Amino acid sequence: MKVPFVDLKSLHNEIKEELGEVFVRVLDNSTFVLGPEVQQFEQEFAAYTGTAHCIAVNTGTAALHLVLAAMGIGPGDEVITVPHTFIATAEAITAVGARPVFVDINPVSFTMDATLLESAITTRTRAIIPVDLYGQVADMDPILEVAERRGIPVVEDACQAHGAEYKGRKAGSFGIAGCFSFYPGKNLGACGEGGAVTTNDSKLAASIRMWRDHGSSKRYEHVFPGLNMRMEGLQGGILSVKLKHLDRWNDQRRHAATAYNHALAGSGITTPTEMPYGRHVYHLYVVQSENRDALRQQLTDAGIESGLHYPIPLHLQQAYRSLGYKKGDFPITERTKNRILSLPMYPGIQTEAIERVAAELKEGCLVV
Repeated sequence: MKVPFVDLKSLHNEIKEELGEVFVRVLDNSTFVLGPEVQQFEQEFAAYTGTAHCIAVNTGTAALHLVLAAMGIGPGDEVITVPHTFIATAEAITAVGARPVFVDINPVSFTMDATLLESAITTRTRAIIPVDLYGQVADMDPILEVAERRGIPVVEDACQAHGAEYKGRKAGSFGIAGCFSFYPGKNLGACGEGGAVTTNDSKLAASIRMWRDHGSSKRYEHVFPGLNMRMEGLQGGILSVKLKHLDRWNDQRRHAATAYNHALAGSGITTPTEMPYGRHVYHLYVVQSENRDALRQQLTDAGIESGLHYPIPLHLQQAYRSLGYKKGDFPITERTKNRILSLPMYPGIQTEAIERVAAELKEGCLVV
């Protein structure tokens, strides 16, 4: 029995008719870039996250980039984030000419360790970007407390946390802005690329709308040299369709996580922890083991796909060698990257598949 890491085909089959209607509508209206489909999605997603504004863009990376650009962050500035995340978080910082400054993660939640934040702040710090990793929101209260006391805005990287909650509030509603990716495999994924910024700051929202559209709010009148990071009309329509199903799909992910937890109990493998302050939506189901590589090979040999998120921390990536970090600077991140293993996780994954994955892992534990 082969088990894929993600099964988008089954997901799309159940809403194929609704998606087809979007294609027809966009073709008939020729609203290929922005337009009413995107506007409708922006309104719906802002309401879903409990924010006043949503600005749809073409990727999650663009969402992060545009927020920092609209905040006026640039060369000579520093932005604090974590080294255990996809490179897009740091790329947005360097894209505006600022310097990423890393702080280590909490070993249980995998998100920013707020107790280390204060010591990373300098007179050049212009923003803090906590990352809601694997479907779980970072511990926002202590992060926001430090940020408010030091007068530093917080930009929430919620690219992996669509529908996740922290103390009853949705991801993307904390700090000055939240940033989302709608890459196809995300909990809310487009049929292509997509991203969005959510915010309650009307001035920032207006600036980001101009930044995404060549520095313009009126056709052929450009206030500043912006960028072309607009969402396609087709993706806006698709995301509106999928948003209606997001909570149900997240419930299915949570049900699958519970099934994994039960199936792996007593195996010696560390299963994910849902922190008491939040509601995890399991974009990824990430276990830990000292024998990770052997267990992954066991799965591969059995036809079961898995993933590593992420095998090389950002401070050890060649791309950021110039920052001057070295091995040993972030011990929790470095220990984590050697132990983590992402198991198959998607809405509709069958209990039989989960039990098959767990059985292979248990057999692998006996061998090693």
